[in-house]
Amino acid sequence: MSDAIKHECGISLIRLLKPLEYYQEKYGTAFYGVNKMYLMMEKQHNRGQDGAGFASIKLDMKAGERYMSRVRSIAQQPIQDIFAQINDRINTSFKENPEYEHNTALQKKHIPYIGELLLGHVRYGTFGKNSIESVHPFIRQNNWMHRNLIVAGNFNMTNVDVLFDNLVQIGQHPKEMADTVTVMEKIGHFLDDAVAKLYKEIKKEGFNKQEASPIIADRLNVAKILRRAAKNWDGGYAMAGLLGHGDAFVLRDPAGIRPTYYYQDDEVAVVASERPAIQTVFNVAFEDVKELEPGHAILIKKNGSIRVKQILEPTERKACSFERIYFSRGSDKEIYQERKELGRLIFPKILKAIDEDIKNTVFSYIPNTAETSFFGMVKEAQTYMNKKKEEQILSLGYKITKEQLHEILDVRPRIEKVAIKDAKLRTFISQDSGRDDLVAHVYDISYGSVKPGDNLVIIDDSIVRGTTLKKSILKILDRLHPKKIIVVSSAPQIRYPDCYGIDMAKLEDFIAFRAALELHRDRGTTKIIDDIYQKCLLQVSSKDKDVINYVKEFYAPFTPEEISDKIGELLSPTEMKAEVQIIYQTITNLHQACPKNLGDWYFTGEYPTPGGNRVVNRAFINFYEGKNERAY
Repeated sequence: MSDAIKHECGISLIRLLKPLEYYQEKYGTAFYGVNKMYLMMEKQHNRGQDGAGFASIKLDMKAGERYMSRVRSIAQQPIQDIFAQINDRINTSFKENPEYEHNTALQKKHIPYIGELLLGHVRYGTFGKNSIESVHPFIRQNNWMHRNLIVAGNFNMTNVDVLFDNLVQIGQHPKEMADTVTVMEKIGHFLDDAVAKLYKEIKKEGFNKQEASPIIADRLNVAKILRRAAKNWDGGYAMAGLLGHGDAFVLRDPAGIRPTYYYQDDEVAVVASERPAIQTVFNVAFEDVKELEPGHAILIKKNGSIRVKQILEPTERKACSFERIYFSRGSDKEIYQERKELGRLIFPKILKAIDEDIKNTVFSYIPNTAETSFFGMVKEAQTYMNKKKEEQILSLGYKITKEQLHEILDVRPRIEKVAIKDAKLRTFISQDSGRDDLVAHVYDISYGSVKPGDNLVIIDDSIVRGTTLKKSILKILDRLHPKKIIVVSSAPQIRYPDCYGIDMAKLEDFIAFRAALELHRDRGTTKIIDDIYQKCLLQVSSKDKDVINYVKEFYAPFTPEEISDKIGELLSPTEMKAEVQIIYQTITNLHQACPKNLGDWYFTGEYPTPGGNRVVNRAFINFYEGKNERAY
């Protein structure tokens, strides 16, 4: 994506199912789990580079012995920083206590981070300061082992105010109105309640307090706790948690908005946000890694038993399609094919834009993440050319000469690496007068890759704001003197804010919104803006589940092509010599390419939860009132 946006988070949970001595003997180290967690987090670093955290729990430790550890970082390379700190602690322990090095029992007793239960998290800060206090995992500490709670997740809740009020009504005093705090405290409240009820039951059976503790851990019904805690959650989430005594869980939202995958064998149980991370780190087949069903949780008891249980009633599946287009690593078998299909399906639009003149057209892509959809686009261009060649050859029949045959066969799609991002450049000057010149040099071009007068087709994953296109990419591509530049988005027009994890919160940030606004001004239909504002005001504070997305009416008068043409006008720098055309994927093609992931609310406004409609209406109110703030 040429426009940088922050998005998503990634979770990793590992439960070692054998004693640490087993891994020492088989793999040569009792730090097998820590090593695997490092790899799991690195394989998901695309999901979060603002911060990272790691927590571990040791099973069956004696009173007075440390059994929980956590380390977090907001360094420039947070994953590397975390594991450098862990490595330093381990090496220091071995240096000061040589007897630990080959004694697994002493390592477990004295060295932090080694343990059977591990939780990792990588984070993009979607809002607020990127402080260490905002980095997962979060800990809710208690002197009773089974009341300790560690939580990390990939989530955003749209109804934080409601969840906050719920906590206040039950007598709590949350330290801030943030979804991480409210979620953890909600789980913690029902955990405390369940433990208290179990203690009363066990006490009646004749056990004293010390004897009751392990029995409580054994009988604790984590599924029931999650069911009660998540009852009023509105958002997209993959929520992972560890309990101090050794239980663990991962819960996925009822619409399946946020991704969750898991794998289990006799040595380990693993959960992650992305399937390829598990495949690569544990060297397992695609078929061995399962997707957690929406509304379900993976429940791991301290004794190692594992089950998948429905916690919430699943709704219509609306798994995030942006995961497939851009956010997830493209090494996933299905995602790789889907991205190629997105490129293939948009080719007919490209063909029309270049008047079928493939001979005088150069095909390329920007940025590197668009490479897979580029392959699909080029393959379809090759298929088209083969059909054309076949028709030409058959029309000439036996009269065809060797020279004519070679002339026909030599025509093929022209593929070039036209633009290259200079990763070393940083726009360190804050004043606009200085920044614009620096931004214009973020990309380099391959001089000579395009002949003057050629068409130039550039495919991107998606076009969100269009800022980089206007200030950098189009200006620098124009130096190659193409006749026409066709910028292709493998995703449809982004029209609506996301509120389930991605940092796309303000309507006026979207080039599609700005284009529709200009069309209203051009046609003298701006009164509709006042009408939508009044409708949004009536519903924004409504608790009714039947909230309507009125912002759809803002786009309704225009066809997607009219908005795309206006986007082309808005993004064309005044000094451009080449004609610029913007082409977007259709919603129909998106669903055809990604049939299992139909979550498309940022394109269509069809939000999977009532909170989404409230957020988009609030975003319109903020736009209308000139408030430069988030809608959630």
